[in-house]
Amino acid sequence: MCPILIRMQKKGLFILLLVAVMMGSCGDYQRLLKSHDPEEKYQAALLYFNDHQYIKAQTLLDDVSGYYRGTERAEDILAYLGRCYAGQKNYASAADYYQAYTRNYPKGKYATEAYFQVGHCLYLDSPDARLDQEITQQAIDAFTLFVELYPESPYAEQAYREMQELYDKLAQKELLSAKLYYNLGSYLGNNYLSCEIVARNALKNFPSNKYQEEFSWLIYQSKYQQAIHSIEEAKLERARAAVDEYYNFITEYPNSKHRKEADKMSAQIGKMLHE
Repeated sequence: MCPILIRMQKKGLFILLLVAVMMGSCGDYQRLLKSHDPEEKYQAALLYFNDHQYIKAQTLLDDVSGYYRGTERAEDILAYLGRCYAGQKNYASAADYYQAYTRNYPKGKYATEAYFQVGHCLYLDSPDARLDQEITQQAIDAFTLFVELYPESPYAEQAYREMQELYDKLAQKELLSAKLYYNLGSYLGNNYLSCEIVARNALKNFPSNKYQEEFSWLIYQSKYQQAIHSIEEAKLERARAAVDEYYNFITEYPNSKHRKEADKMSAQIGKMLHE
């Protein structure tokens, strides 16, 4: 066998043996917790992390973080703590650690990862559209900063995709609000007008959201209902506005699933105009 290959094999065996020995030292986790050797704890934490034992890794890293504060290793510890919390699916804490990293090491060796992970962890922590969307907006802001700083990053495509999903969630929240107004109808006021306003604002604020057709449909329905339930003095004007909205809708969505109902509503409005 080639002498070079023999040396490579021996080196590989040595590395495997070293890892096995170190993993053996990590096996006694309680002993490690009581150890006064920060280097041993740090190396064990990395082994636990690579073995996906994130809670143990995080605990040991937390324990030695004070000892290494102000040293070059502190940067590694902060990045690994973010990874540990993300591995535990504790995305709020992970985002906090990644944000701490970007504050302390804005151009550090993990900066690209950290700026991306702030947005990604907040994206994963973003709640249902029916709930408060402050975290969703924070995620969008974080992704916006990331793509400004690293437009050529391998993470950029994922950042844009997840950011669009977040915008869709904000739009969905507005859609739920618009539908609520529509369902309230004329109860205690003209809720159809409120529905229309919310829907139009959503189309303006989220121009590429995936609910555009539903917003447009709600606007037309609201115009129609306002015409149908109008006082006599405003009925003609509102009927004409509903007709205009009908043509806007079918022009934009000629094959809409709502087309048949839209045509029927338009025919009723037509009768009102010719009465």
